[in-house]
Amino acid sequence: MADTRKGRRNVNTLLLVLIGFCVLAIIEILYGQAQTQIARERLALEEQNSQMVEELREELGKQQDGGNVTVMNEETGTAGDEGKQDTAPVKTTDQSKVKKTDVGDTVDKKPEINEGDNRNYDMQIVILGDSIMDGDRTESGAADIIGEQLNAKIYNMSMGGTTAALMPDEQYDFAKWDSRCLLGVVNAILGNIDTDIFEGYAAGEVLKTCDFSKTDYFIIEYGINDFLTGQIPRSRYLDNGGTLAVDGVHTYVGALDDAVNRLKSTFPDAGILIIAPHYCQVFSGDTFIGDGYSIDYGYGPLVHFARGAGYVVGEHEEENVFFFNAFEDSGIDAYTADDYLADGIHMTQAGARVYAEKAAAMIRENFKRRE
Repeated sequence: MADTRKGRRNVNTLLLVLIGFCVLAIIEILYGQAQTQIARERLALEEQNSQMVEELREELGKQQDGGNVTVMNEETGTAGDEGKQDTAPVKTTDQSKVKKTDVGDTVDKKPEINEGDNRNYDMQIVILGDSIMDGDRTESGAADIIGEQLNAKIYNMSMGGTTAALMPDEQYDFAKWDSRCLLGVVNAILGNIDTDIFEGYAAGEVLKTCDFSKTDYFIIEYGINDFLTGQIPRSRYLDNGGTLAVDGVHTYVGALDDAVNRLKSTFPDAGILIIAPHYCQVFSGDTFIGDGYSIDYGYGPLVHFARGAGYVVGEHEEENVFFFNAFEDSGIDAYTADDYLADGIHMTQAGARVYAEKAAAMIRENFKRRE
């Protein structure tokens, strides 16, 4: 009897040992499967990250090849007191928040002009600007929304990364001209310079297809890049009564004034809407470092550039030149920035809509008055 009980205990012990080995085997299998899945996910993430890095490198290469000032990557310039030449702080935005259509440069973009378009438009509008008008050339971009609102044929001459003014090392010399700034675009329209510098840009195709003499309105939208360079003064005239020893065309206000004078001399019947730079926020990575009221790279905060645009309009108010103060009247501000700004500077689709509808309303009102 005792031997029988002892035999049963031995069998039970053996069964428990076997069950234990089975449980350990199952655990090991599950652990191995989990490790394999983790490895697969890690490889997928590494491949995705590698692809993103390569895309960013290609985008940066395009911008560097264009040789323009951009608002999407590191920029250098000068900062300090008026007229003082120093190195400006690095200004960056979080690339993860930026759509590809918002990149500053626009080489190789397809023009939006359709030569087979025989619609009966109410007006022709030519837009001169930077990436705010150039970054999104689809129906959700500001330029196309303006056209939709006004039943207008849009010729978009905007180029991302450009300024209104000439940079300090650029000269106002038609024979040697190589700048795609506002003054370059205006003088290309007027036939004063070689237009080869616009090849590869949508603006270059527009130059070939637009009859500028039929233009009802020019829209001039610049200022954010002038401000961000830290090298372009708002004006020759300082708040303390002094005067900078620079030509007017190397300042934001002076460049706007020169553009208006030249366009009006050739197209006196065309209206001109000057759009001030809108409210912006500046980030270093994910860190907010200031906005258009607080940051000063040497020549005043962005809001002063916006008001400088208003000053130019005041000098030409009898010539059908009018003003959209987008900085203070577009609806884009500190309270709406999360909804209306994609990266602190470029607009979301919602931001582009409110911005463009207000610009279109101003042209519509002016157009009715003139009729």
